[in-house]
Amino acid sequence: MTKPPKISIKNKKAYFQYEILETYTAGIVLTGTEIKSIRMSKVSMVDAYCRFINGELWLTGMHIAEYSLGTYNNHEPKRERKLLLNRTELRKLLRSSQEKGLTIVALKLFVTPRGLAKVDIGLARGKKLHDKREDLKRKESKREMDRLKQNRY
Repeated sequence: MTKPPKISIKNKKAYFQYEILETYTAGIVLTGTEIKSIRMSKVSMVDAYCRFINGELWLTGMHIAEYSLGTYNNHEPKRERKLLLNRTELRKLLRSSQEKGLTIVALKLFVTPRGLAKVDIGLARGKKLHDKREDLKRKESKREMDRLKQNRY
């Protein structure tokens, strides 16, 4: 029996635009064709964020492409999806997300070895322009140092 490929989709834009304060792992409620599309890595998390509706946490803006072999049972690509967290985690996130300047963003979508889809979400504060510039400078200098190390050997 062969091992299934590891599926992990990251929201790279979130790490650039936000400073992540805390992270949580949440289950996600999906339909059959959605999990099949996720296993094919047909997901975009660029605009994904979370919001509370009636005391429940919902993931908004994540695009899961329609399953190519799906029939009339296919899902809507940009629908809101319910996230599953403990009650204490939900209360903590609700309190902290109501503070000024904090939001909840989706960071990573992955499938566990048991076949369950999970989402890493993060409590985040938006970065200012100068913070983004500092990150770019740091990445560029690290890249330059790695390049010099490779040329030396």
